[in-house]
Amino acid sequence: MKKIILVFLSLIGLFFLSGCNQNSKESASVKWKSFSGDKRIEQRVDSVLKLMTLEEKIGQMTQFSANWSITGPVMSDDFKPYLYKGLIGSVFNATSVEGIKRMQQIAVDSTRLGIPILFGLDVIHGYKTIFPIPLAEACSWDLDLMKQTARVAAIEAASDGVNWTFAPMVDISRDPRWGRVMEGAGEDPYLGSRIAEARVKGFQGEKGWKSLSDVTTLLACVKHFAAYGASEAGKDYNPAELSEHTLRNVYLEPYRAAIEAGVGTVMASFNEVNGVPATASRWLLTDILRKEWGFTGFVVSDYTGINELVPHGVAKDEKQAAELAVNAGVDMDMTGATYIKYLSKLVKEGKVSEKTIDNAACRILEMKFLLGLFDDPYRYLDENRAKENIEKPEFIETARKAAAASVVLLKNDNNLLPIKKDCTVRIALIGPLMNDSINLNGEWAGSGDRNKSVSILKGLTEAYKGTNVKLNYAKGCTITESSPTSIAQAVSVAHNSDVILVAVGEDFNWSGEAACRTDIRLPEAQRQLLKALKETGKPIALIVLSGRPLDLSWEDSQFDAILQAWFPGREGGNGIADVISGEYNPSGRLVMSFPRNVGQIPIYYNHKNTGRPVDPANPDVDYKSRYLDVAITPLYPFGYGLSYTTYAISDAKIDKSTMKSKNDKIIVSATVENTGSMDGEMVVQLYVRDLVGSVTRPVKELKGFRKVVLKAGESKTIAFELSSEDLAFYGIDMKKKTEPGEFKLWVAQNSADNSNELSFSVTE
Repeated sequence: MKKIILVFLSLIGLFFLSGCNQNSKESASVKWKSFSGDKRIEQRVDSVLKLMTLEEKIGQMTQFSANWSITGPVMSDDFKPYLYKGLIGSVFNATSVEGIKRMQQIAVDSTRLGIPILFGLDVIHGYKTIFPIPLAEACSWDLDLMKQTARVAAIEAASDGVNWTFAPMVDISRDPRWGRVMEGAGEDPYLGSRIAEARVKGFQGEKGWKSLSDVTTLLACVKHFAAYGASEAGKDYNPAELSEHTLRNVYLEPYRAAIEAGVGTVMASFNEVNGVPATASRWLLTDILRKEWGFTGFVVSDYTGINELVPHGVAKDEKQAAELAVNAGVDMDMTGATYIKYLSKLVKEGKVSEKTIDNAACRILEMKFLLGLFDDPYRYLDENRAKENIEKPEFIETARKAAAASVVLLKNDNNLLPIKKDCTVRIALIGPLMNDSINLNGEWAGSGDRNKSVSILKGLTEAYKGTNVKLNYAKGCTITESSPTSIAQAVSVAHNSDVILVAVGEDFNWSGEAACRTDIRLPEAQRQLLKALKETGKPIALIVLSGRPLDLSWEDSQFDAILQAWFPGREGGNGIADVISGEYNPSGRLVMSFPRNVGQIPIYYNHKNTGRPVDPANPDVDYKSRYLDVAITPLYPFGYGLSYTTYAISDAKIDKSTMKSKNDKIIVSATVENTGSMDGEMVVQLYVRDLVGSVTRPVKELKGFRKVVLKAGESKTIAFELSSEDLAFYGIDMKKKTEPGEFKLWVAQNSADNSNELSFSVTE
């Protein structure tokens, strides 16, 4: 009944000349900019705003987190009173149709205006069906696949009552010590931008705001704005100190791509940027995000991010923290309760304008209208739909495909892999992660059941069932502990086998939020096991599971083959088995450079030159920008990855050698050939270098890529369109434009591939 009354009031409110409280005249005069641009929705939002008290508006700006019991999400004592008063705009961490419905009923039926609640959850790489971690998926370089996995996650989560996901995370990260690299797309702003677009459209749908009314979509949230991945020393929550040129040319690009793709919400980051915490940065949240980029959705803090302005040292107490955050442009307080406690007082004291409150409330209300919650608060709460849309067979198959596509083959001496099903061979399956299902999902694994994840042992057993491939298993050690007895058992199994596969890596808790490491080598227990297995003289392939690039320098020097499998999700064992057995030819390419040791960090391909660059032909010349004890190159560069076949790129050409700096383009083409004996997919990469700029430019920048399917012996001609706008950057005057000058480009297999070099120029 309350829902019907509210809809009726929202309609007749269009004709109100004044509101129903003392602040209504000011509220009615607010000119907020609609996200949808739909006048009808804008009028409905304004009509509801006219009915609201100041406290109710602030309530819309407040999010609380649900607690849990055996029966699902429940209201904690700290926010239950606010819920009954209609002073909660969103609830975090509530799932299941039954649990969410209980809270929504209170909001709709037991409060003055009956405004529905927005339910949010971290749906990062799957809800029930868990896909590879985002860093792994990025290594597929398959935008359609990433859009598809986000779509599946949205269908599952929305079917269980969730409306809002705090994804995608698009922070550029150049430091593998930082645990949250697992949640992003790596080191490159161009690739990161394309992935941001794909995932936003996967979560929200292809039709922008119009898709949000579809009950199988989620409202997306791009995070963490801004430069969270630039935290000093790879330590979570740490400051980011970087020039505005670097901030704009590298770190801000994926956020802007997500905005242009139509993302509805933005999350402010925990970190400070050049001395100002992002949660209190009006320059970031208002000047850039809203005024410069034109973002009209709403901004949410990170978890207690507003409260943390006090230990940051920019606010003396939580009341001042609320003042700073709301005036900077944070519309919703995630679980910190600073807004609900202090904003009313701050308005009365004149420190916060009620127009600021109105604007924030309008943005939040509009998203609820776009999601259809005002028309039917229970439209996401259908038990039958929840049962039908969870872990469907086609979703599981997509997870398997994503797991295989995310694997990167780092080394494969003497073509040790694949081990085909028609072979007669004995394989020793060894290692702490070989028969493990708990770690496969990685961190931020939604509501997935880790016990359902397919272990590598199970996947390989199923793959080779009924063949002449014989499998023998021994654990050998745990992730962190070994014993002479366990190693001896593994060595015995190895001696009785022809080939050894060893699954090694990290515990899933070692990456993710607040999970940073200074030693990114394999733990000593695992290295002891590997040394013992090496002494058998048998060929050895490593399967590495991790949430970050590791220091694999020793392993690279000792073993025949290395598969970087990351944390591959629910179907990890089956996907990895598809790769090992040759059912799937690995096509993954790295999106983060692997260091030779932690002393090289940060290491990334698109670095700047120096006045004394190293000559690759003479790397040991003194007084150059180098190390005395190790090469300056990464162990494995960005864009790198091997295949079971071989490829060649030839006949690179451009259609013209000169283009203008505005509204012009060149077409770059090349012939790509599968020169081996197995069908496969190749990621062809286009890199560019601006030789002279008003500020220094990177030695290479990715500007395009194509994932090309090629049969054995087949060749195709591919083309890239390189526009003058693709070459624009923020120069000495801090304006984004394309500067005239000379350029080089490469059509390459990875960032270290300098073949197929061409030159062109840009004129005024």
